[in-house]
Amino acid sequence: MTARLCPHMAVRPVYKHAYPAAKSKEDFLMPPAPAPTPPLARNSRTSLATALASLLFAGAVALTAQPVRSEASAQPVAPAGLVNALARELADNFVLPDVGARYAAALQSRLASGAYAGINDPEALARTLTSDLQAVAKDGHLRVFPPQPAASAQPGHGSRPRLTPILASGWIADKVAYIDFGVFPGDPDTLKQLDAFIAEHAGASTLIIDARHHHGGGLAEMDHLFAQMFAKETPLVVMDTRAAVVARSGGVPADGPWLRPAPAPDSVVRRVHVVTPAAHPVWARTKVILLTSGKTASAAEHLALSLKRTGRATLVGEVTYGAGNFGGEVDLPGGFTAFVPVGRTYDPDTGKGWEGTGVAPDVAVPADAALAKALEMIGVRPDQRRPIAGVS
Repeated sequence: MTARLCPHMAVRPVYKHAYPAAKSKEDFLMPPAPAPTPPLARNSRTSLATALASLLFAGAVALTAQPVRSEASAQPVAPAGLVNALARELADNFVLPDVGARYAAALQSRLASGAYAGINDPEALARTLTSDLQAVAKDGHLRVFPPQPAASAQPGHGSRPRLTPILASGWIADKVAYIDFGVFPGDPDTLKQLDAFIAEHAGASTLIIDARHHHGGGLAEMDHLFAQMFAKETPLVVMDTRAAVVARSGGVPADGPWLRPAPAPDSVVRRVHVVTPAAHPVWARTKVILLTSGKTASAAEHLALSLKRTGRATLVGEVTYGAGNFGGEVDLPGGFTAFVPVGRTYDPDTGKGWEGTGVAPDVAVPADAALAKALEMIGVRPDQRRPIAGVS
């Protein structure tokens, strides 16, 4: 079995998440990344830990494709090897060892009872395994995926479109800059677009970041934004990775200016996400408002908690989705894969993250009213608003 990079905290750590039209937790998946990381060698049993080391500390991101039904999906599936392998991965790697052990025990109990014996459809089996795991303990990222035919990644074969990183941007009112994110892929093209936006809107008195349609990714875009928003070095949040995962990876690459090691219990490897300001931050005195919704997920919640905890932004909208454990995707027998969370991100002041609870806004309004509320808060009348394509 081979571990593949997936996002949950892309860029160094990666968050994997969500699809714009999703209506339930089972619908939240990410599409293919624009520039996927080179695959790991498939002739060795590369552990999830190896993938995670690259994922968490090298800045690479590979977003998971939405599985589609194959023509062969009705072929019989032998569940024993799949279930045992999945149980082993969870026991060895899941962020909370006790919960990982419970997942493994539940899967093996269900297998022994014959619960999976009559399921011949790979999609149905993946859904059943996911449901069984979520019944043990909810996790916003943990999920099993059925085999995906190679053809499905090609246009015209049922693949879903990729998420657009920057959905809209511009001056929404005099001196009020606006940017709407769909995902943080961390690729050079997106970062170039973001840097251009920063340069063009350096004189903004207010910056509105719209994360209502943001479904995850990594840290690169955040770090570009944070460098312009903070006048001094500032700790944001803490990220703990299960130590056994890191140990099996053969070591951790050097930390950078944004992720710094911190003392921790032997059971975890701890990194603090720290802002390193630009030499001349263009938004150091700019008012920042972050718009949120119930679909603001994963890396977008990392952004939300970082800005809320430091008091650097006012959050307007709804409580966010609640997917906070980062990890990687592991290959399983029969072409199945699973996203296995191996770490958690949290507020160092309270020790609490957002897994299962989300991040609460400072000003609670329905998501579709959040932009109007934000403009009202800064004294922009409806007749003073400027049109931006794609923004209603």
